[in-house]
Amino acid sequence: MTPKLHRIALSTLAAIGLAAVITGAEAQEIDTIAVLVPEQGTDYGWNQQGVDAAKAVGAAMGLEVISAEGLGYGDVRPTLRELAAEGADLMIAHASGYNTAAPEIAAETNVAVAIVDNPGAAAAGLVADYTVSGHQGAYLAGMLAAQLSRSGTLGIVVSGEPPSWNSQSAGFAMGARAANADVQLVYAVIGPAAYADAAGGKRVTESVIAAGADIVFGQGDGSTFGMLQAVETVPAADGGKVLFIDVIGDKTEIDKGHLLSSVVWNLVPVYSAMVQDMKSGAFGTVNYAIQLADDSVQLLRTAHISDDMWAGLMDARAKIVAGEIEVPAIWEATDVRAMMSSVDAAE
Repeated sequence: MTPKLHRIALSTLAAIGLAAVITGAEAQEIDTIAVLVPEQGTDYGWNQQGVDAAKAVGAAMGLEVISAEGLGYGDVRPTLRELAAEGADLMIAHASGYNTAAPEIAAETNVAVAIVDNPGAAAAGLVADYTVSGHQGAYLAGMLAAQLSRSGTLGIVVSGEPPSWNSQSAGFAMGARAANADVQLVYAVIGPAAYADAAGGKRVTESVIAAGADIVFGQGDGSTFGMLQAVETVPAADGGKVLFIDVIGDKTEIDKGHLLSSVVWNLVPVYSAMVQDMKSGAFGTVNYAIQLADDSVQLLRTAHISDDMWAGLMDARAKIVAGEIEVPAIWEATDVRAMMSSVDAAE
């Protein structure tokens, strides 16, 4: 797929009082941001949320935005150098596979970068990590799935085991077991970095349905389209419909009646904070998060969820926000696998 670079010229919105000069030894001026994504920004998921958030922040803060899409999962150093030469003041490397190359190019060009899944690479003024997670929302999704499952078996299909996926898988497991202590969790990994593998997503999802799952929690960027194909074409063991819970985006527009919910992310607050931190001199020293409390994580409601069911989920949400229900972030794949009833992991 040919990479696309979109340059969006955006006028300053005077009503937003964010353009004031903030003095400080490490404060940086910023007028152009770039976002780099491995797939096209039309996937209703990881790539689209990254691109859309960058555009929204650009519009709100009066910044020019360059969107580099379809870059794949290989070496992005040439693209990073190109964007730095074009005047980007901040390059958001929105893929875990970019988290080694981007800090290298930041050091080479002295242009700030934001990366995911590599907090150890953070460097004040130059490299910030935003390993964020929707695990609180995934807890609610697990509760929902356990209550609606006819078989008592849920599937979790992931396209890899990056920290964000791991913490959501763990959150889902905790929520499911809070609703039904006896629920069975069938966990399957498509591959080490099979984010765009739609065929693999379909194959592996079919395997967890064969193992008894009638609701599947899928995490996978482009591979989720294969997961959706599986739930749309393969019936559950009882002959009934298999339902799907997505992550990050909202695929309602392409749903054929199998989308139960999604753990929806909103990255606008994260990217906004990055820009503010560059202006204040705090960039590279701050940990970013998304959470239920400010709706940067939300559970998508569809017609499959009754009023009573939704009310119960919102009650649980309120308890999580208040700290009455704790949902810890579990980042390590080994810890996640230990929480499952069975594990089918491609190595």
